[in-house]
Amino acid sequence: MPSNVEVKACVHDVACLTERARQLSQSEATLQQRDTFYSCSRGRLKLRDFLDGTGELIFYERPDTEGPKVSSYCVSTTRDPQGLREVLSSALCVRGEVVKQRRLFLVGQTRVHLDTVEGLGHFLELEVAHILMEQLGVSEADLVTGAYIDLLLNQDQTGPRN
Repeated sequence: MPSNVEVKACVHDVACLTERARQLSQSEATLQQRDTFYSCSRGRLKLRDFLDGTGELIFYERPDTEGPKVSSYCVSTTRDPQGLREVLSSALCVRGEVVKQRRLFLVGQTRVHLDTVEGLGHFLELEVAHILMEQLGVSEADLVTGAYIDLLLNQDQTGPRN
């Protein structure tokens, strides 16, 4: 399986981080995404709907630890995410959904995701370089453990992060 290294952190000042990312990046795009997570025996399985008639089925394995972590993944694209959601939801237990707006910046070979997650707030995902974390002003204290789906499911116990 292909893999990447990922860092996830809370964002406290969206405007400042957006400006820093723009200064460092060569490109910017905005994406709408709805991720439906399904129960599976290991790792995570999600259907990502880009809300434009396209999507991706993604299986990935990644430790739930703070700091940079290796994520191994498999991706299959679809031109019928709604139909695939119906089939998967009929066959598998739905764990939950994550709806987000993602601003994507490319800084060299690094993908910088500035996510606004419904019900959670603002987050940064990097495929990763510690130097870039420093340039963007992201501290170790802002790093997030787990996936958005875990944060949403555990939110009642901990409250919103930002």
